[in-house]
Amino acid sequence: MKKLRIVFVACFALVNFLSIAQENKPNIVIIYTDDQGVGDVGALNPNAKFNTPNMDKIANEGIIFTDGHSSDAVCTPSRYSLLTGRYSWRTSLKKNVLHADGPCLIEKDRMTIASLLQENGYNTAMIGKWHLQMEFEGEKGKGRDWSKPFTDGPIEKGFDYYFGIAASMNYGILTYLENDKVLEAPSMYTKKKMDVTPRTYRMTPPYQQDNAKGYVEVAPSFNDELVLETLANRAVSYINDVDKEKPFFLYLPLTSPHLPHCTHPDFQGKSNCGNYGDFMQETDYRVGQVLDALKQNGLEENTLVIFSSDNGAESNYAYQRDTYQHYSCMDFKGGKRDIYEGGHRVPFLMRWPKVIKAGTKVDEPVCQTDYLATIAEIIDVALPDNAAEDSYSLLSVMKNPNKKLKRQLINHSFTGHFAIREGKWKLNMLRGSGGSLKPVIIEPKKGEALYELYDLENDPGETNNLYFKYPKVVKKLKSKISKIIANGRSTKGKPQPYVKGNWEQVSWMSLD
Repeated sequence: MKKLRIVFVACFALVNFLSIAQENKPNIVIIYTDDQGVGDVGALNPNAKFNTPNMDKIANEGIIFTDGHSSDAVCTPSRYSLLTGRYSWRTSLKKNVLHADGPCLIEKDRMTIASLLQENGYNTAMIGKWHLQMEFEGEKGKGRDWSKPFTDGPIEKGFDYYFGIAASMNYGILTYLENDKVLEAPSMYTKKKMDVTPRTYRMTPPYQQDNAKGYVEVAPSFNDELVLETLANRAVSYINDVDKEKPFFLYLPLTSPHLPHCTHPDFQGKSNCGNYGDFMQETDYRVGQVLDALKQNGLEENTLVIFSSDNGAESNYAYQRDTYQHYSCMDFKGGKRDIYEGGHRVPFLMRWPKVIKAGTKVDEPVCQTDYLATIAEIIDVALPDNAAEDSYSLLSVMKNPNKKLKRQLINHSFTGHFAIREGKWKLNMLRGSGGSLKPVIIEPKKGEALYELYDLENDPGETNNLYFKYPKVVKKLKSKISKIIANGRSTKGKPQPYVKGNWEQVSWMSLD
């Protein structure tokens, strides 16, 4: 009997220990905006022409990474990298973005933040825009069967629950999806309506019955102005209703401020920066709804909130700059799609009151690939060699901003061109932006610089090419980026396989 009592006490103690350990795991919320420049947060840009009190709250009550980057200058590759901790150019996607319908870019059995947390006792949910492709039954305009489940979507990548839309609204399949179901058949067609609002477009009705060039599939009741509200309300409901006995992970990729600028009527005309400013103020309000839900449920203290954007501001940033004196890209060169800093320098904020001291700033270069390793360290899980190959844990600098990371960072453009960053140095492996819709790539003449080398500490606007002045720096960085690509990883560990293929953007190295 005494032995049984000892066994019972031991079992009870183990269960109690595991329960306490589970309680100490933080909830994790990643809020991911779409095409938001680093200057589109008031806490980062005191001269912003619209208000972002809720984004500012995350910044002021947590940590600002002043040198934070998306892994790419466009949508799909950045989303892949955020979820997997791996640069997307290691996959078959060497440039550009994917569509709404097709095989998912995240490979079968590849670890994601969601699958890692799901396997370690978390409830996991995604609410928002996917844009990594999923497969629907049938082909556009050829008798789709919307009643059948779609495959290769978020549920198969580690999420217990999914609600959202397939891709950017100009890419089509405009209807809401839940888990693996289409909630309303996209039985009609629409295209960009360029005359609805100045300097932008809308996907608003009227819709038409027949398919035509440039048209995308849309559900009859779909309303672009209500998407942000719908996603935020779902996120709030999830936080309110989720089983509080387990920690949860919520990935909330919003659709704004990506075109179309389809601001909810309640926010139209409310800013000092036209349609863009109105849309950003609505975005901030939706962020506030999520923060309020955490507070009302008593979850603030031990919830890590991460806020960032998939790339820099869309090219209409120039209109906002010239018309309203609002600088979405601050003084950085370029914007979305570009290899220059404006293409991938983004808001990079975290709040976790239990761990992060309010008002903290870190000036080290960091990347969204780093989220997976950071989360793995937080929950005390070792990563295998074939996961998170380009992910560095940020937990040490979250606790102590004076720590040094000592890492290289790879930037990547719309056209698939590269840059490498180490400390203050940035080497662009081309001359030109490598990013505009009609790429401006300068072919060097004999005796001209092959690449562009910048000292970002003294020249953050990338105006003075130091290629000839520091040939040893050029040689060193060229060697390092070649090694990072060839090893299939930038972190320590065994070299990993990657998709090589016909890769013209890395002509300076051999892939054999």
